[in-house]
Amino acid sequence: MGSSRTTACKRALVVRGGWEGHAPVAASDRHVTALKEDGYAVTVSDTLDSYLDADLLTATDLVVQCWTMGEITGPQLEGLSRAVRAGTGLAGWHGGIIDAFRTETRYHLMTGGQFVHHAREFSTFEVVPVPDKADHPVLAGIGAFTVTTEQYYLHVDPAIEVLATSLYGHDPDHPDLLGTPVPVTWTRRWGEGRVFVTTLGHSLADLEVPQTDAMIRKGMAWATR
Repeated sequence: MGSSRTTACKRALVVRGGWEGHAPVAASDRHVTALKEDGYAVTVSDTLDSYLDADLLTATDLVVQCWTMGEITGPQLEGLSRAVRAGTGLAGWHGGIIDAFRTETRYHLMTGGQFVHHAREFSTFEVVPVPDKADHPVLAGIGAFTVTTEQYYLHVDPAIEVLATSLYGHDPDHPDLLGTPVPVTWTRRWGEGRVFVTTLGHSLADLEVPQTDAMIRKGMAWATR
């Protein structure tokens, strides 16, 4: 009830597409439902041309992107970046936000990180909140938890605010990476806008893990204008 009051009359734009392996329609539909439950008016788009619609973006309080790989044009990226800098929030999970538009370093700068590798097999790893970030709204009520899924190895911006980490697990192709601390969830500011990212969420089953679900919902709320 409290969540609905804080986000009443807020508008979200969900942009989905790209590689089908991350089930962009089913995964984003799940969060469209969550957003509506939390009181948002939601517009769903299957095209990056939504980022060319300045009026739409001005009226949008939160962009949720679920678009793995693919290509974004210069004007599309400029439209999204301009909107976030002006205060529209940006949120996403897994490849839908940090394995998007691999050649666009300007996009990676806005999101604060980029996927570069994961082991061929799923890994079991513990997601651990950063101790001095335990009171962050994204982590409220969420302690350490264990998942079995793709574990992303990343290149990250040193300016991000890391909220949760994991230790990189066994990877027969890169045994030297074992035990490296890697960010799992973070936030950053982009002008007046807030950006929320988590690397979790490879599959629908991953999104149903209670802690992951809670973190994404809280992250979307935090990023909202």
